[in-house]
Amino acid sequence: MDLKACVRAELPAFMSAVQFLTRLRLPVDVEFSPEAQAASPRWYAGAGVLIGLITGVLYWGAALLFSPVMAVLISTAAGLLVTGALHEDGFADACDGLGGVRPKERVLEIMRDSRIGTYGVLGLGVMLAGKVAALAGMPVHAVPFVLIAGHATSRASMLWVMVSSDYVRDQGAASGVASGLDQRAVVTGLVTALASVLPLLFVLPFLSLLLGLAGLCAGHYAMRRRFEARLGGYTGDCLGAVQQCSEIGLYLGVLVLAAP
Repeated sequence: MDLKACVRAELPAFMSAVQFLTRLRLPVDVEFSPEAQAASPRWYAGAGVLIGLITGVLYWGAALLFSPVMAVLISTAAGLLVTGALHEDGFADACDGLGGVRPKERVLEIMRDSRIGTYGVLGLGVMLAGKVAALAGMPVHAVPFVLIAGHATSRASMLWVMVSSDYVRDQGAASGVASGLDQRAVVTGLVTALASVLPLLFVLPFLSLLLGLAGLCAGHYAMRRRFEARLGGYTGDCLGAVQQCSEIGLYLGVLVLAAP
């Protein structure tokens, strides 16, 4: 299969991933199908690259005019608009559900509730503040590349949960893509995630990259250990929580040595 045919074959799955994870409507004529939706998780990291590019370019432009903190705030706000705060909403719901000591059925009920509670407000506030502070503490020239890597690898982190854990709801936002993932999905997601971090080798010390990946894994493991112990698997909100924890984990890991 030549490159053009390969792109044509993968485009519906990629566009389905972009449609699910963002509010973007790209001017590409693609026929969506249940098969494309089921295959879309393998391109979650690819959608993350697109989100990272948008936020990274906006950060770079804002940094020419404003302080690093303001540039990060503008970039973060843009990211929330592009994604519709999808993962932040999931993280807040997970905080509300997992914040207390409740039986599994009650946790699932709370996480389905659209209202946000005390744990959700506090968790989301700390998460957003932590990401802004971490990015603002990095060298300006490195932040756009860190954003691309953070958005891509954290969505590959979601994919790993999906292929190695059990979906615990009968219906839900992730039910259409919760099964049927195969080795191809894992390879595609990992290759895309790896490609997103390679540019960091040119703007950060190699050890910073390793620490960033270690932080990513730590964030993934910490959040995953919490919800799997309580639920015996994951929900769509848990995927959002894993994405957020993995993303900030990468930023904090990079920050250890990258602070100017």
